[in-house]
Formats: sequence, structure tokens, C-alpha cells
Amino acid sequence: MPAEFSLGMLPALVLVDLAGFLVAGLVLLLGSLATLFRATAGAILLGVGALLAIGALLVEPLSAGVPLARYVDAMFTHGGLAMVDRVGLAGLAVLVLVLAFLPPTFRYLRYRSTPTLPVFSGQGAYTSRTW
Repeated sequence: MPAEFSLGMLPALVLVDLAGFLVAGLVLLLGSLATLFRATAGAILLGVGALLAIGALLVEPLSAGVPLARYVDAMFTHGGLAMVDRVGLAGLAVLVLVLAFLPPTFRYLRYRSTPTLPVFSGQGAYTSRTW
């Protein structure tokens, strides 16, 4: 990497695009962690992160000064390895967006099982005969 290269030398739209990808990744990470702990906010964070990733993908051709139609044509026809991750990101972002806002997802995240605690006194109490 040349010594003259720095982030300050990049155009503003390229920095916005890089920041969009970074923020989308962080929001998706937080959303996935929150979903593991069955928090409803996790699904919302996953949806917002997917929207941010799609937005960053749409800003990318603007930052390079390429028309969107030419960018999409290059992505799907002769993009090479550099565009495979863009296609994968676009597909996965749409998939995460759809799955995050499905009603079964929110039903799963809102479901709380009632813990069955042992009863030590009263009619249903454990005795040595029940063992």
C-alpha cells in the first residue's frame, strides 16, 4: 500500500458507503445477539441492518460515478470475484429482511415458557413416595 494513501484522501461518497457497510454490519451483529436472547428488538435490529446493507449497496455505484444500470449489469454478468460478495450480500440482506419481519419470528421472540418449579408444600408437594 502506498504511503500516500489514507482514508482522508477518499471522496466523501466513498466514505459514506464504507460507513454504511460498517454500521450495517454492527447493527446486524447486535440484532443477531439480541435475537439469541429472544428479545423482540433483535428482529427489529436485523431488519434495520438489512435495510442499511441494501442502502450501502445502492450508494456504492454513486460513489464510483457509475450509472446504476451499468453497475447491476457488471454485478450479474461479468463481475468476477469482487462482485460475488455484492450479489451474496444483496441476496442475504433481502432474506434477512423478509425473515426478520415475518409474524412467526415475532411469535417466537415473544413466547415465554412458564418455568415449572417444584412445589414443597400443599396438595401437589413432593414426598418421598412420589420419587
